Amino acid sequence: MSAIENSKLTVVGAGAVGSSVAYASLIRGSARHVALYDIATEKAEAEVLDLAHGAQFTGSSDIIGGSDISVAEGSHVVVITAGAKQKPGQTRIELAGVNANIIASMMPQLLEVAPDATYVIVTNPCDVLTVLAQEATGLPSERIFASGTVLDTSRLRWKIARRAGVSISSVHAYIVGEHGDTEFPLWSHATIGTVPILDWVPLDGQPKFTAEELDQIAVDVRDAAYKVIQGKGATNYAIGLSSARIVEAILRDEDAVLPVSTVLRDFHGVDGMALSVPSVVNRRGAFPVREIEFSERELELFQHSASALSEVAASLRP
Repeated sequence: MSAIENSKLTVVGAGAVGSSVAYASLIRGSARHVALYDIATEKAEAEVLDLAHGAQFTGSSDIIGGSDISVAEGSHVVVITAGAKQKPGQTRIELAGVNANIIASMMPQLLEVAPDATYVIVTNPCDVLTVLAQEATGLPSERIFASGTVLDTSRLRWKIARRAGVSISSVHAYIVGEHGDTEFPLWSHATIGTVPILDWVPLDGQPKFTAEELDQIAVDVRDAAYKVIQGKGATNYAIGLSSARIVEAILRDEDAVLPVSTVLRDFHGVDGMALSVPSVVNRRGAFPVREIEFSERELELFQHSASALSEVAASLRP
């Protein structure tokens, strides 16, 4: 592993999500330099100023930004959060048309100033937008991918950990597929420590997990964003933290296994669609773990997720 020295991250979009990504990256020391770009000059400058005022408390990282695309020049990683936000009751797919146009107009400008960067798309629906952006730019699929189900997986592990009475770091489980309504957990590989999840006996006297309970947990995780959006208008803190984690895996050349969403090629019957699967993330980008096995039911769900997103992507192509 060889970490990128004097690393630079640019966050595109200074809304609730983008500013949270920048904030999380600063306090975690994800990158040496952080830039925040938004076409809304006053908003971008205000967010940068607010973040800069806390520079004494964020270690060696610094922050710049504004509405001139040149702030992204020389970036090693670009995280894209710009777009219309998801409204209460609105699905991520319903956002597709508006945000596809935003990404399409933005990518050529970003590539001009940051041609060697790895691009991480957070704007929803992130899977479909990743496909369209990869096709439009011709970038290798490992260098333009979505944050995918990294956050959904964190939500899943949090719920399991609380129920099982263990630390989150002791839960090994993944959400895969779409970052959205067709996502699902890989229960066939889920363990607590080394114990299959259905065999785990909680120490507090609670009963073992049941298949029905796991099904409900999957629904709760899938719908978690809707609940947050209904209550506060946006999800921002957790996606900020999970995006910073992806940035760190790239800039520190970690070879970390994270469920990001890349455009898959001949992957369990899926070709040309971006879906989240456990992937090795390092300074060269994201590489799906091809050896992953699905149960028969999981394979059906995976291909259903691909089919649903393919229809959306097709409807947005010229």
